[in-house]
Amino acid sequence: MNNFFFNLIDRPDPVFFLISGPCVIENYETTFLIAEHLKKITTKLNIPFIFKASFDKANRTSIQSFRGPGFEKGLDVLESIKKELDLIVISDIHLPDQAKKAAEVLDIIQIPAFLCRQTDLIMAACNTGKPVNIKKGQFLSPLECKNILNKTKESGNTNISITERGSSFGYNNLVVDFRCIPIIKALGVPVIFDATHSVQLPGGAADSSAGERQFVPTLSRAAIAAGADGLFIETHPDPEKALCDGPNSMPLKDMQNFLSTIAALKKSVG
Repeated sequence: MNNFFFNLIDRPDPVFFLISGPCVIENYETTFLIAEHLKKITTKLNIPFIFKASFDKANRTSIQSFRGPGFEKGLDVLESIKKELDLIVISDIHLPDQAKKAAEVLDIIQIPAFLCRQTDLIMAACNTGKPVNIKKGQFLSPLECKNILNKTKESGNTNISITERGSSFGYNNLVVDFRCIPIIKALGVPVIFDATHSVQLPGGAADSSAGERQFVPTLSRAAIAAGADGLFIETHPDPEKALCDGPNSMPLKDMQNFLSTIAALKKSVG
């Protein structure tokens, strides 16, 4: 099967690909700074890189929470940064009628975890012909991803990946079962591990989510050892001041050392 994501890592030396960037587009300058820094270090470390930033966080805990610049302005920011830095870019859509317009800018379309069972949304994304990364819902078992993939097969789009991001059992926490990685891979698709959302504490700060970013490196190492093909890491220059998901985002200054360790582990486990 020809798969865009598998092609990223089809090389003699074992390697993983990275999806990384800020949770949300706060402004052009910060978003560009993050993208530029990540490109420099991933080029240095020979890690295939996909830049991620959301134009709208439609599922924030509170109606007062910052959502981003919106669909049109956000796509403009991503298009400018994509061209200036020569990047592959990904962002998530929330409505079927966003797919066609988003595909004019995005190289990859992402389906948010809470929307992974929305048939019309999945089909609209797949029908653009773009690669589609579908985040497994916090409420699904890994084997239930087969139902998601059956929907994508109807479109004929084979450029699909699934992202594992922890499972919710209530009480403001997520649990990661690393058996998910080989189980989903056995369905024939690449598996990405979202380490920063997996340490999120949903609603843990009453009107927003909290997080435990100190566990991101531990879970990332476990995921790579379990066979993950890619990592999803949100990062910010100053997580304490980030407008979204700061408590679970990696500090941008720590990314090079973090990725160096993961790259070395990937080579050792093959």
